[in-house]
Order: sequence, then C-alpha cells, then structure tokens
Amino acid sequence: MSIVVTGATGHLGRHVVEQLLEKVPADQITAVVRDEAKASGFAARGVKIATADYNTPETFDGLFAAGDKVLLISGNEFDKGRPAQHQVVIDAAKAAGVALLAYTSAPGSLTAALADDHRATEQALTSSGVPYTLLRNGWYHENYTENLAPVLEHDAVVAAAGEGRVSSAARADYAAAAVAVLTGEGHENKTYELGGDEAWSFAEYAAELSRQTGREIVYNSVPTEVLTGILTGAGLPGPLAAILAGVDASVEKGELVVSSGDLSRLVGRPTTPLAEAITAALKG
Repeated sequence: MSIVVTGATGHLGRHVVEQLLEKVPADQITAVVRDEAKASGFAARGVKIATADYNTPETFDGLFAAGDKVLLISGNEFDKGRPAQHQVVIDAAKAAGVALLAYTSAPGSLTAALADDHRATEQALTSSGVPYTLLRNGWYHENYTENLAPVLEHDAVVAAAGEGRVSSAARADYAAAAVAVLTGEGHENKTYELGGDEAWSFAEYAAELSRQTGREIVYNSVPTEVLTGILTGAGLPGPLAAILAGVDASVEKGELVVSSGDLSRLVGRPTTPLAEAITAALKG
C-alpha cells in the first residue's frame, strides 16, 4: 500500500509530502511529478518518485496499485482543460482499484468561474465508483501574503471584494487536512468544506498590514472590471485575470466564508491566523 500524491512539487504538494514524512515511512509515499529533478530532495529521503503528466494519459498507466490512497491535487493550467486532465487520474485510479481518491476542490458555496472545473471534476469522481473524498479547500493566506510587493509599493490593498469576508487558512493547514484523510480511516465518500476559523475583510487585512509594518496601508475597493484591467496590466492573461477578478466578486457575495469548522476538526487544532502568515511573509 502506498500513499500517492500528484503535483507533489507544487506549493501544496510539498507541504503534503513533508507532513506525510512525519507520519508514515518514506517508502510508503509516492510523489508524482512532471520534473524529476525538482523532487530530488524527496528522493534523497526515500520517497518513491514517479514521473507523469496530466496532459499525457499514458504516463499514468500502471502508476497506481490496488489499495493505494491517492491525493489528486488540482492542476493549475487553466487554459488546458483541467477536468479532462483530472479525468486521466480518475480513470487510472479506477483501473487500479485504489482504496481512496481524495481531490482538492473549491468551496461548495463558490459560484465564480474558477469553481466550474472543480464541479466538473467532482461530478466525474463521484460517478466513477472510486471511493472518494472531496477536500473543498477555501482560499489560502498565501494567495495574498505571497504578493505583498505591490501592496507595500503603493501602501494599498486593491480588491474588488467590497466588504466581503474570506475564511482563508495557511497552505500547511489544508495540507494537514489532506494528510489526516490519507492516513486516517472512515473518510470514504465524504465531502469536507474547508476554511479558516476566522473570516476577515480586506479593510481588516489592510489594518493588520499597517499594524505590522508601521505604515498606513489603505484598502481600495474597485469595480471588477477595474481589477481585471490592473491584473492584465501586470502581465496576467486576460482570461485568467477575469477568473481572479470573478473570485473577488464572489467574496463580496460572501461565497468564500466557510463556517463548517471541518478544517480545524480534521487537523485537530485551530487554523493558522492571517496575522501569523503576514508576519512570516514580511520576514521572508
């Protein structure tokens, strides 16, 4: 039996593998990667490495074995048809007879275009007959704290979210939930709505940045189309800019507030506060 993690050298995947290493022997972990060189650190610690690509279905042939628990981390190639990419993994998992296929999805309350690929993947997975767990991950602190340069340059947080709130948590928190499912029992055919314990507004985010930097950082709420223009001006492709701006519109409607408590229950501790993520980012 192996625990298999796809996208294992991505931001979330690295956290998952690191936390799995604290709980199970390295030779029970298989890291699925596109670039083997990026996984050399894991290989040196005894993790099995498998090279496969969502865009090349045959690379998944024989990769899974009966009884494996698999974490399908959603792809980030928005322009390449993610549901079809994910279907490759679902088909391979079904053919192998895996014990569980967990998928990192998006909150059930999210109606933004970003959620469309996730809903399509969920439908494919739940109808596949493969035992599944839907990890409906809320927003990550790092979506904001890893992009502080323009905020600090202009002393302004710019978003199209109005007074909407976000129940974000740290990537490591979501990774811990995935690890709990992969190493635990009784998670078959369950759906978990995952988000941070405390929801915050962008005005509060700006206030916390002001407190920690000693500077006056304001929140500028702009219309969705203005934010789309700012993002394309910063070099993002038009379709991706529109998707991200659409998430802000969902935030304004309250769609990224997750109050289930599933995340802290799964990980057995409170989720990481936003203030802590800001501190870490400012130090980095």
